[in-house]
Amino acid sequence: MKRFIILGILAVSVGTAFAQDSEPTYRRSSIYSLMINHTDQQFAKEIKEAFLQIPVPDKFNDHNLSVKVVNMTTKLEGAKKEQENPIITDFLQRNKVASRLVGRWFNRDGFTGQCDMELVKERGLYNATEFDKQLATRSARGMAMLQDAGEELIGNTFVLVNDIRYVDKAKASKAVGGFLKILGAAASIATGSNSYNNLGNSLGDIAESFKGFAVKINTFLYKLEWNDEQAGLFYQEQYASQPDDTKRQNFENGRGKYTLKYVGKVESSGSKTSFLGIKEDEPIVMVRKACQRAIDENVVDLQHEYEEFRIKTPLASVEPLTAYIGMKEGVNSKSKYEVLEVIELENGSHKYERVGVIEPIPSLIWDNRFMAEEEGAQGANLGFTTFRKVSGKDFVKGMLIKEMNK
Repeated sequence: MKRFIILGILAVSVGTAFAQDSEPTYRRSSIYSLMINHTDQQFAKEIKEAFLQIPVPDKFNDHNLSVKVVNMTTKLEGAKKEQENPIITDFLQRNKVASRLVGRWFNRDGFTGQCDMELVKERGLYNATEFDKQLATRSARGMAMLQDAGEELIGNTFVLVNDIRYVDKAKASKAVGGFLKILGAAASIATGSNSYNNLGNSLGDIAESFKGFAVKINTFLYKLEWNDEQAGLFYQEQYASQPDDTKRQNFENGRGKYTLKYVGKVESSGSKTSFLGIKEDEPIVMVRKACQRAIDENVVDLQHEYEEFRIKTPLASVEPLTAYIGMKEGVNSKSKYEVLEVIELENGSHKYERVGVIEPIPSLIWDNRFMAEEEGAQGANLGFTTFRKVSGKDFVKGMLIKEMNK
């Protein structure tokens, strides 16, 4: 058994040791994120535009398909966390989304049926030459590597369906706007400065002009089902390393055999979004902030509810212990993370072994939520979260950490 840490590219200077673009490469889950756009609601166009600007969370691989927005006039009823929405599930099934996700994994050409393993090798961090050699000889090691890639990469492909509804809070916003103006005036009198009064008036005007803009988002989580039977079907009958009309047709005929498993659902109202950092002449930014904060909150809640959806991220340094996660990923003073060492087995597959536990230092939690810096949030300029050891041996830069159950 061979032990190693996936370190990726770590050649950085001392001055850029904490630059986020130096984060080690590691295996991530993949996400396809789309939204239900209610065309009959106010701000439908603005919400759609804002959603299209929201990137896939950076701790996941972007596995988006061409369709990002589904227009709908039917109001979807809310559901408890354990219930799926039949309209959404039916849409995913009718459009064969599961098979499209599989095709994307193998860069499948819809016209010729030709596939390749480039994305699997890239995201799986396999040695490309060794991977190709083992597959070409159909060795036991090559088959184990394929199974490993299936379990950890293809089998960790998720679909997020965000049902976004605008919430009209016009009456409440006028009250908030008036309160902010009064607060600004009071601060101005107390300090002798007009800056507070101007700030209060500005925030009050924004609150009134946007009529208390808020969104309610129900996020439904699905997971691509990938087992030995489906893998065998694909590799033996549908995978073509060169144009092959028979295998192309086999895949088309077998699309219905690929499925998505419903995992669960959470809801965020978005009502806590701050107006700070928003300019009056940039209303779309307000819409995006409300939507992105709510979606990020839902992603965190889904990770708390469903362990299979939790992210892993590497330690960026060990003295001090740091990682590029923060409030956007749900880090708080009560969080605890297990530290994992990646172990490569003799057959080329991987497993994770816990080597310790760490927790964030409350005063050093990074606020990396969207526009946290613009609103002057505490911790927004940290660039990373600092942890302290709870238990375990000496850690190494690049070891992965994963949130533990509360």
